[in-house]
Amino acid sequence: MAKKQEQIECSFCGKQKEETLLMIGGMGIFICDECTERAHQMVIEEKKINQKSNIGINDLKKFKPIDIKKFLDQYVIGQTDAKKTLAVAVYNHYKRLSQLGKTDDVEIEKSNVIMLGHTGTGKTLLARSVAKYLDLPFAIVDATVFTEAGYVGEDVESILSRLLQTCDFNVEQAERGIVYIDEIDKLGRKSDNPSITRDVSGEGVQQSLLKLLEGSEVLVPPHGGRKHPEQKLIKVSTRNILFICGGSFDGMEKIIEKRMQTSAIGYQKGNSKQEFDKDNVLQYVNQHDLKRYGLIPELIGRLPVVVHLDTLDKTALRSILTEPKNALIKQYTKLFEMENIELVIKDEVLDFVVEKAYEHQLGARGLRSMCEMLMKDLMFDLPGKEVKKYVLDLVYAKEKLDGEMLIKLKAA
Repeated sequence: MAKKQEQIECSFCGKQKEETLLMIGGMGIFICDECTERAHQMVIEEKKINQKSNIGINDLKKFKPIDIKKFLDQYVIGQTDAKKTLAVAVYNHYKRLSQLGKTDDVEIEKSNVIMLGHTGTGKTLLARSVAKYLDLPFAIVDATVFTEAGYVGEDVESILSRLLQTCDFNVEQAERGIVYIDEIDKLGRKSDNPSITRDVSGEGVQQSLLKLLEGSEVLVPPHGGRKHPEQKLIKVSTRNILFICGGSFDGMEKIIEKRMQTSAIGYQKGNSKQEFDKDNVLQYVNQHDLKRYGLIPELIGRLPVVVHLDTLDKTALRSILTEPKNALIKQYTKLFEMENIELVIKDEVLDFVVEKAYEHQLGARGLRSMCEMLMKDLMFDLPGKEVKKYVLDLVYAKEKLDGEMLIKLKAA
């Protein structure tokens, strides 16, 4: 019997019983503790994939557009119009997926979205927050790295490789996902007229994006980069992938103002003259303005939903500091908490930081820069000292933000 026990080995990895912590046996088959643990992890991962890929009409009962907006309100201040548009787009995407495979005369087409807004207004944050809420594969890519095929850079098909990576290369699941393409404005051609010279990182990429946005079968390099003949490619259909594009579109206001002023020429009858809000010009954007900026008509036609993000005023900037779940002040308070230090920031300090950030018109990113300049010395000096509580007052804030660092920022 002892001899028989010595010959017991795992039927999967071949380890002897003496080499394992536990050996489970039955019907002449044995499995060691390590193989059992691996098998358990594989079952858990497979269950997750199946739960995400089996999207049906029952999922529509779990949430409505208003629920998506309420979730976004926890992370993004303001931008009501953009939140509503994203919520509806995502909800309709779920509805489209629930109709797959059903015989119906009415086929619901996808409505890709393009978002316009200044830097720091929350475009990427909106996309990331939506990704947190969804049970769908979600990928965020930067448009500036792509060029036409054959040139230095990445093929546009690499966009889908990011999506595949988020769902462990499950093609069926990736074909139901959502992709956010950031910095889409950097692909604009230099003039409103078609290029007579090759624009490999601008108009050329726009042309390459057309087949992805419209819906076609694409050969995707699994790890991104360039496609090579010896590389095994994965076929992915983009017919049911929702695309959301975003960009700051710097200079778009001038195009809109020129159009609005031109249309205002002539006689006005009664009180028919509309008020023009110069502080938030992007709200008047239309497809014609996008064409003037440098996007080709074919691409604009595949992005039917156009939404703008409002410029952040002082009230919104003040709220961003304290209200969202991931508010900046909460982040710094948490950092000091980890050092067993209670950080107290007076209200007048927050108002002063908002005032300085608003001067530079950098949105929420400007707030982050100001806070980093304000907190740098504190985060350097306080850890390791026997300080239980620190009160940050206006005198200290003015000393830091009116110093040499701010002068350099103004000069830039």
